[in-house]
Amino acid sequence: MYMARDWKDYEIIDTGGGEKLERWGDIILRRPDPQIIWPLTKETSRWKDVHGHYHRSSSGGGHWEMKKSIPDSWSISYGKLRFHLRPTNFKHTGLFPEQAANWSWMMDKIAGAGRKIQVLNLFAYTGGATVAAASAGASVVHVDAAKGMVQWAKENLQLSGLGERPVRFITDDVFKFVQREQRRGNKYDAIIMDPPSYGRGPGGEMWKLEQSLYPFLESCMSILSDNPLFLLINSYTTGISPTVLENMLAMTMKSRYGGKLSSGEIGLPITSSGLNLPCGILGRWES
Repeated sequence: MYMARDWKDYEIIDTGGGEKLERWGDIILRRPDPQIIWPLTKETSRWKDVHGHYHRSSSGGGHWEMKKSIPDSWSISYGKLRFHLRPTNFKHTGLFPEQAANWSWMMDKIAGAGRKIQVLNLFAYTGGATVAAASAGASVVHVDAAKGMVQWAKENLQLSGLGERPVRFITDDVFKFVQREQRRGNKYDAIIMDPPSYGRGPGGEMWKLEQSLYPFLESCMSILSDNPLFLLINSYTTGISPTVLENMLAMTMKSRYGGKLSSGEIGLPITSSGLNLPCGILGRWES
């Protein structure tokens, strides 16, 4: 498991009963998590003394119960990187802290490359990986279909003091963007992707990760430079093994470029129990 252990501003305090108790800076939140199928040993006062509690609905979705007043948004740091947070209608805060394990890895790869690295971040959300890559000296193209998420990512770049770095923010369907980059002949030294389990394109095209990821990965081969540095796939799709991602990278990246493959779960430590919480999976290819 690839662990994000270096947080100071984020912590999983405790887990149990399908929920996690988290500290985001000075804000304490209680949120559901499908991986937490063990019981809550003891519902201490800290579980009740929270700023916000997200309740799932039996009909889908859910809602926040705010028990204390919190700012509309606040920020936390990971090293020199800073990120805006705010509770969303879908239980999230705009940041997946387990991804810090990937940020540290890609920052080391970019800083150690000894050359200018052009990074393409697809399904880029609020730009955690974009900010990390830019801070390490890369030029970045950030692509997401949601205008609000792209704006949020711009705010995170500015908040981290990286507003002058060479980052292009593009609100677009990632599949159509890759097709256009193929026609333009543009190339990238590194590609990051965090594809959804399900989705629809602008023309109603159905995306289902199990059926669509491999063809999409193949299409990305044509926009890689002759000397690529890395390709990273993140996934939160239940039922997919990390070995599946590694196999796909073996059939595409390793067969063409050689290099090294790795895959596994990505997780966060739980303070109270000393256990690790699995949060998703990754597959990495690196030169």
